[in-house]
Amino acid sequence: MDAKNMNSGPVSALVIESRFAQRFRVYLEREGILDVCHRVEKLPDGTVALPVLGEKLTEQHLQALQGSLPPETTCTLTWLQDPIPSKAARLQLPARKLCTELQRLVVASGGRWSDELEDDVPHSWHRHGDLILLRADSFRAAIWKELGPELWETVASALGARRIAKGGRVSPDRLRSPTVTLLLGQDGWVEHVDNGIRYTFDVTRCMFSPGNITEKLRVASLQCAGEVVVDLYAGIGYFTLPYLVHAGAAFVHACEWNPHAAEALRRNLELNGVQDRCHIHQGDNRQLDLRDVASRVNLGLLPSSEEGWPVACQLLRKDTGGVLHIHQNVASLPARALHLHGGHVEEHQLQHCPEQALCHRQEDRMGQRSRRSPKDADIGDSRRETQAAVPRAEWQRWAETTGARIRVLLQQVHGKPWRTNILHIEPVKSYAPHVDHIVLDLECRPLS
Repeated sequence: MDAKNMNSGPVSALVIESRFAQRFRVYLEREGILDVCHRVEKLPDGTVALPVLGEKLTEQHLQALQGSLPPETTCTLTWLQDPIPSKAARLQLPARKLCTELQRLVVASGGRWSDELEDDVPHSWHRHGDLILLRADSFRAAIWKELGPELWETVASALGARRIAKGGRVSPDRLRSPTVTLLLGQDGWVEHVDNGIRYTFDVTRCMFSPGNITEKLRVASLQCAGEVVVDLYAGIGYFTLPYLVHAGAAFVHACEWNPHAAEALRRNLELNGVQDRCHIHQGDNRQLDLRDVASRVNLGLLPSSEEGWPVACQLLRKDTGGVLHIHQNVASLPARALHLHGGHVEEHQLQHCPEQALCHRQEDRMGQRSRRSPKDADIGDSRRETQAAVPRAEWQRWAETTGARIRVLLQQVHGKPWRTNILHIEPVKSYAPHVDHIVLDLECRPLS
């Protein structure tokens, strides 16, 4: 097996221009944030990805790093889907150990080891404390069923775990419940630490989304002292908890209709000692009996939170208004549909794409220069800058349309005219093809 593929799943990484990589590495090592189990990687565009321990990285660290860079240069937090183990980690790779132990088990039971069985052994997985969550496409051969409980005991021993679970497809119900089977252990409750916040959830009943880490860090950095916040799609507390623990919100109304997620949220509020500043509204938020209370409303539902817009308008304080944080998947033009005419973009057709999470795209990289002749430099730079601007143009267009629609809803709800103002558009991650998860910070104020 290729060493690059023998890892324990995606890892967080900071992407930066190569000329700043050593400076960042020294800082990350000093702060204990550098992930020494994985190699620093040079990416195809010439930038460098520094693996980091996501649970230790805070907004303050990101601000310190960004502050050390020249203007117009950024560092980006992303995910390495196939991280390469460091030399020290390769001395005893978990995936290699797992394969070796399973080979011994099969042979000892009278079976015959084969390349097909080796391909059926997972090369990556998700670890949640002492629980390993295996991929759905692993251990499909008939011989594994014949081995019975001893198989999962061997897997647990090889990977240093006590519980084993196997994932499946997300249920098509509106709760989007995971179909996870517990194979070894008594329950599926696990704990995860993110930016100093403790999350607990049952992996067999709730999903945990690591891809929103940048938005959770951003929410944690907001100044919400004295504010009442409503989180319309709270889940297990992805954003509810950062508002309470780090942003200083006075009180949060958390809405969640999945009873399993609501139970996890209740436990998480207690784990972090903020249960007295939050009320959980379990059920359909469109039936929420609450209005005129919020300075801020979080609408964290994908691919669109549009069904919650009327409720959000109802929740904003009618005297002062507030801010809506609206999550949305926005489609952008594919590169082949773009034509340059005097530096402008001509749009031919907007492709609508299914919601399919494939990878995280690094945003706002600077200094991405490939080797080319001076004659081609201006053309190449112009095309790259134009293509980079296209998603942002789509984001801006969607934000302006959304602002206009929200103004209409606000007037209908409150019976008087309001104004809206686009404060910020935050890219969270990219879906393929040509779909971006963004967050619109929309200021909404009543006109006097």
